[in-house]
Amino acid sequence: MAEKNVVVRSINTDGAMRCVDIFQRPDGTFGFDEYRRDAEDGRGWFAVGFHAQRIFATQADALAAARAVVRWLPSDA
Repeated sequence: MAEKNVVVRSINTDGAMRCVDIFQRPDGTFGFDEYRRDAEDGRGWFAVGFHAQRIFATQADALAAARAVVRWLPSDA
């Protein structure tokens, strides 16, 4: 079985219609992506940021990069 990324932090908007996941890869590096879901669509979350390929050495670095590009993400998240 292939190893998978593990979400180490998920930050949602108040209405839980958007989120940013910070994840750790099997090689120990970190990344993030932004997702959305629509109430009328029961299929779940969809990537909208397309940042998952970016690589960071630490969780803090990934979060800082997410804050720089995801406009709704609070600076104290």
